[in-house]
Amino acid sequence: MNIIKNRKIYYTISLGIIIIGLIMWIINGLNYGIDFTGGTSIQIKIGQVISVDEAREIVDNYDKEASILHIGTNKDEIMIRSKKDFTSQEINEIVDKFQEKYNIKDKEFQSEKFGPFMGKEIRRKALLSSLIAVVAMLIYISWRFELKFAIAAIIALMHDVLITFSIYAIFKIPVNSAFIAAILTILGYSINDTIVIFDRIREEMKLNPRTNAEDIVNISIKKSLTRTINTSLTTLVAVVLLYIIGVEDVKILALPLIFGIISGTYSSLFIASPLWYEMKN
Repeated sequence: MNIIKNRKIYYTISLGIIIIGLIMWIINGLNYGIDFTGGTSIQIKIGQVISVDEAREIVDNYDKEASILHIGTNKDEIMIRSKKDFTSQEINEIVDKFQEKYNIKDKEFQSEKFGPFMGKEIRRKALLSSLIAVVAMLIYISWRFELKFAIAAIIALMHDVLITFSIYAIFKIPVNSAFIAAILTILGYSINDTIVIFDRIREEMKLNPRTNAEDIVNISIKKSLTRTINTSLTTLVAVVLLYIIGVEDVKILALPLIFGIISGTYSSLFIASPLWYEMKN
């Protein structure tokens, strides 16, 4: 396995996904959820399990783009999330129609309205948190390794964030506050794999000082490959299972983590180390 020899192929794959994602973002923008756009959330206890299509027969009269989720232990409650600012009358009409159609004896529901200012605050704090994390990582890696390692690691982190961002832009996946939490988690997870490989490179340089940088990187990645893949695969299986069998709120968090774990493993192996090699030469 010659990672350095094929590095331009790996760069091209990543750049291709990122460029397509940026183009889609410029053309269509991101599909922001109500955490960012503002809107209305209605939670109704039906008392029985109904399909999304059945619920949509009522909800479509008010907002055809509203999302409908099953919640509760027995999945007998639904949550309607709309980007529209429903009036109190519209909310009551929706609840009354469900009550009439499904013979609900006790009228149990909760409604909440969101303002777009929440999205601005979340974005501001997320950017600030990310910036602080990146600066701290840059300082720490420069201290423990060297500046070239630190720069390569930070570029790899940016790669992971941009890849996840691009996938969301390409497939129009809703972006909400859970997405921000997942991005911050990805930053921490991805840097861990990268540091392991960098540590191996440093160790090989001490053991084999006369070996050229290309061979050092290839040997280090080869020795770290099984550990990196096994660790990432174990985590990925757990997150995928959470996405498959978890409740809706967990799925919203698990989806970007799936993309981030795959991207983070890829960047640690095929992006970060070749970048260090480029700077080393």
